[in-house]
Amino acid sequence: MQVRTLTQSRNRLWTVGGLTVLALAVAATFAVGASADPTPKKEEKKADKVLRFSAAEVVQPQLETLRARIEFSGPLVAPNTAIVRAKGGGTLLALTAPEGSRVKAGQSLGTLDLEDLRQRVNERAASVEAMRAQATQVERSHQANESLARQNFIAPTALETSRSQLDTARANLAAAQAQLQTVQVTLRQASLTAPINGWVAKRHAVPGEKLQLEQAVVTVVDLSQLELAGLVGTHEVSRLKPGMVAKVQIEGQSEPVQARVARISPAAEAGTRSIGVTLTVPNPSEQLRAGQYAVATVTLDDPAPRLTVPTTALVGSTGQQAVWVIDQGALKRRLVTTGRTDAQEGRVEILTGVDAKAQILAAQYPNLREGTKAQIDATASKVAALDR
Repeated sequence: MQVRTLTQSRNRLWTVGGLTVLALAVAATFAVGASADPTPKKEEKKADKVLRFSAAEVVQPQLETLRARIEFSGPLVAPNTAIVRAKGGGTLLALTAPEGSRVKAGQSLGTLDLEDLRQRVNERAASVEAMRAQATQVERSHQANESLARQNFIAPTALETSRSQLDTARANLAAAQAQLQTVQVTLRQASLTAPINGWVAKRHAVPGEKLQLEQAVVTVVDLSQLELAGLVGTHEVSRLKPGMVAKVQIEGQSEPVQARVARISPAAEAGTRSIGVTLTVPNPSEQLRAGQYAVATVTLDDPAPRLTVPTTALVGSTGQQAVWVIDQGALKRRLVTTGRTDAQEGRVEILTGVDAKAQILAAQYPNLREGTKAQIDATASKVAALDR
């Protein structure tokens, strides 16, 4: 009995001890778990990034004069162009002036078979002689009648009839002489001579061809004075005046040539809202050719200085343009209103939005944000890298 009781006591002691150890282990586990923070620590907030720009990357608006430029283009034309036409029907025997040859006024350009015209000249000359003989005979008869009328051998009405016949004969003679002169002029004009100094631009007929009256034979072009005709918008043409100087850049020429505004059309072209402007282009050396494409630029002086910035500083689309400025150590986007632009100088007029003291970024940079800290660093060579 005593042994059994002792054994039961030992078993009870081990059981209590095991439960105590298990409880301590669980408590330790909960204590360790409670001491660990289940949520990670928040990272410390990064310091605000400061964009540094070099002094060359920041500009201030400057007062400058902006010259306006009006451009238009078109082919060169030769206003002094003459077409030699056949003044009589006949066979073209020869053309002595090939295309591209230099000719002078009065120079023979070819030979035309004018036998028909010569026959007409002979016919008219014979008619003139016949009318002259008839007029001479009628005049002698009238003189005789006048002598008889003074002696009262014929009636006054007979003398009047004689005088009328004399007037008719004289009129017929004058008409025959006029016809002869007309045919003679036609014969002279049909000799195919150059009417002006210039160059043979085109031959419209070939030797052996039967020509009709007024058929084109040769085109002669005077290149000493050329013209450029182009179209200018109605909103710009009012600033152009005859006599203004223009620079003309011609294809194939390294240097522009000087020209002047000669004429401005009084009406706009239908459907284009553009007005024709013609320039005179001197060509004393005759190096330029009709048909060459040319671009004319008329530069207009600016009457007063304007507040301007580089065109590269503008951001945004047309109608809603803006610039980036550094104001109180931060970037700010300012909407601006622009005016005249000088594309050649790369400057644009600023009407509203910034003043002359504004610090403006001279170029466009990606990923700029409103309010980003920025400063001008005289030692910086380029803008700091931006976070994408």
